[in-house]
Amino acid sequence: MPNTELQFDNAIARCRDIFAAKLKDYGPSWRLMRPQSITDQIFIKANRVRSLEVKGESWVGEGILPEFIAMVNYGIIGLIQLEKGYSDAKDLTSDEALALYDSHMAATRTLMLAKNHDYDEAWRLMRVSSYTDLILTKLMRTKEIEDNNGQTNVSEGIDANYMDIINYAVFGIIKLTADETSER
Repeated sequence: MPNTELQFDNAIARCRDIFAAKLKDYGPSWRLMRPQSITDQIFIKANRVRSLEVKGESWVGEGILPEFIAMVNYGIIGLIQLEKGYSDAKDLTSDEALALYDSHMAATRTLMLAKNHDYDEAWRLMRVSSYTDLILTKLMRTKEIEDNNGQTNVSEGIDANYMDIINYAVFGIIKLTADETSER
């Protein structure tokens, strides 16, 4: 049986490497984005994945894996923005942004481990396309919550939806990279 924790850690390390590289290129320019814009950005990525899954080809030349990585990173950005609020300037250093990334990823990983225990690794029996559909569903729910000014009656909040999106995207990364070595 594959080691879920190791596979998850390898996938999030891959995402963090991309996040850190983009911080070097752009700094934390995403601090200007309101949470609704981040939700829409994740929607664009998830919708593109679904389109590629249905059409079976990409005219841009980028595949599905980079989009799942982007969904993970935008999900973490969303959690940071929910915590700190958006800004009119880049008000974080790259080191501060990475520390926030690590903190929110650790909390998301803890949630995955708890759910993975309770659901007995059911994600391994799912298709990658199901992760895409679940992410799109979570995004629709998030948009409704945002349109209702964050208010819910019985549902989890925006942060819980972002965490689930991140975890489904990581499962997609694990499945898409299954042939790669399990050691990093």
